[in-house]
Amino acid sequence: MCSWTQFVFMLAIAWLTAAAAVAAEPAAAPAPSPWDESLAAFAAADLEHAPQPGGVLFVGSSSIRLWDDLETQFSAMPVVIKRGLGGSKLSDCVHYLDRLVIAYRPRMVLVYAGDNDLAEGKTAEQVLQQFQAFVEGVHRALPATRIAFISIKPSPARASLLPEIRHTNALVSQYAAAAANVDFIDVFRPMLAADGKPRRELFQADALHLNTTGYALWKSVIDPYVN
Repeated sequence: MCSWTQFVFMLAIAWLTAAAAVAAEPAAAPAPSPWDESLAAFAAADLEHAPQPGGVLFVGSSSIRLWDDLETQFSAMPVVIKRGLGGSKLSDCVHYLDRLVIAYRPRMVLVYAGDNDLAEGKTAEQVLQQFQAFVEGVHRALPATRIAFISIKPSPARASLLPEIRHTNALVSQYAAAAANVDFIDVFRPMLAADGKPRRELFQADALHLNTTGYALWKSVIDPYVN
């Protein structure tokens, strides 16, 4: 029978051996992101033609990504940059803030996101918290940059979410009114018909994404803010 001292010594040796084995194992690779390909494409485009700082930057989900002629729509601006990640949430915009926003040092950033957050079950208050985190993150690095939240749109495909969309837009609008260098751009109300329902003619066949008519409406509403 071994003594207590021998037992403790053997236990310590076993612990050190196990710890060394764990340390020798290679670190697990980070989980792939669904936007790795898009982020790599942005980086490649920046290497080929680096945008000048001080421009107008559009970020957000597929409503930004699918705006094919966005750069030419706002051609009066010296630099217009589009960095949309299809399917992304506002929380993703916060997560990739350095790569999507800070790196470009824009004078103004317009964000359309929150739509997918609500569709995944997030509350209006949670979307507001993410936008606050977005604003705080941008202004920590770029205090003079103006930030505009493009209101969540009333998609026919997400008609069941309209009450929560209205609530979210109201919360963000109130926050923007009290915050420095923050705007709220209301595209929600112009996209409603006289009966208060979404205007179907503004959307593609999926009743979720905008068509050219819908983007023309957005452009007319957004234009005064960037000019």
